[in-house]
Amino acid sequence: MDRTPDDRPTPTTYWDYIRVEDLLSLQKGRDDSDHSLSDDEVRFIVIHQIDELWFKLVLRELATARNLFARVPVPESDLGFAVAALRRITTIFVLAAQHFTLMETMRTQDYLLFRDKLYPASGFQSAQLREIEILMGLDDRDRIPLGKEQSFKTALKAPSGGDSPALRRVEAREADTPTLKHAVMSWLSRTPIDGSSPNDPNDHAVVDAFVARYVSGHERMLLDASNSAIAMQAMTKEDEARLRQRYQGQFEGSRMHMEALDVEPSTRAATKRLRAAILFVDSNRDLPLLSWPGQVIDALIECEQSTLVFRQRHARMVERVIGRRIGTGGSDGVAYLDSTALRYRVFPEIWAARTLLLPPGLCPKVQNRAFYGFQHA
Repeated sequence: MDRTPDDRPTPTTYWDYIRVEDLLSLQKGRDDSDHSLSDDEVRFIVIHQIDELWFKLVLRELATARNLFARVPVPESDLGFAVAALRRITTIFVLAAQHFTLMETMRTQDYLLFRDKLYPASGFQSAQLREIEILMGLDDRDRIPLGKEQSFKTALKAPSGGDSPALRRVEAREADTPTLKHAVMSWLSRTPIDGSSPNDPNDHAVVDAFVARYVSGHERMLLDASNSAIAMQAMTKEDEARLRQRYQGQFEGSRMHMEALDVEPSTRAATKRLRAAILFVDSNRDLPLLSWPGQVIDALIECEQSTLVFRQRHARMVERVIGRRIGTGGSDGVAYLDSTALRYRVFPEIWAARTLLLPPGLCPKVQNRAFYGFQHA
């Protein structure tokens, strides 16, 4: 800390602590000063800079949550901190999405006055947004290329084709493992199901029995639903056959998912246990031991939903301002943004459980219920 001649600490000012002067000097784009820029261009720069600051906070919260779930075992007392971090991420993306309202005050022709300055830059080159995707656990196989590059990292290279700060940042994040998805899914996979844990000798049988009871509940639920639909809607034998086929198809899809018949045999047992664990937690979150895990599941869905809404809101803003032009970086523009909002899902197993959850009366009764109660000293 700086000190005055009489060895007293120099008083801190707001503008020094926040670095206000440095911050206000950063809105000039490629010009010498922002005085030469239009109000629309300065607004464009400011909003994107604010987004990058939000992304910085998101990365810190994601790392905090990831680090908590990466511990084995995860201390139950820390689950509240993890939920708080995930919900702050949700709040950040909700706030960031609201910025698009301000962007939409810019008319198309106003933007076209300075759009050429951006070529060939693209929001795709936001290294921090790529970091968020990596840290959350987006599978590279699900990525949509910006253009014809073989890797999304091609767009992060310097104009000369060499290294860049953005590329170094992303590659460092790729080395920062595990991802949040891996850490959370590993933790959920260890959930005791009917009092049985993965290392217990009879665990596979316990999981199979739980899944069988859940599948049976689905069969009863969908049979009742199909009978009701037929009674109320079927006017002909063809209508009846069509409705029965629809509900039977949903049942077969549910059974295939719960029994993990849609994955390779080598990963089937692990996937089946993970899916069973998610359903077990979600169905029994009224039990004390499963209350916070239920909150974690909710927070993960809220978090991912907020990122998807942010992407969708971004796409609609772009379409409103510039229509369906080719992006400045050569992408398909709005079509590319819409595709990411549809495909960039990190937690499909948790989302799928929403389709599979049963009403309480049809859920399998919890075996060894006392195991999930409060533990008294």
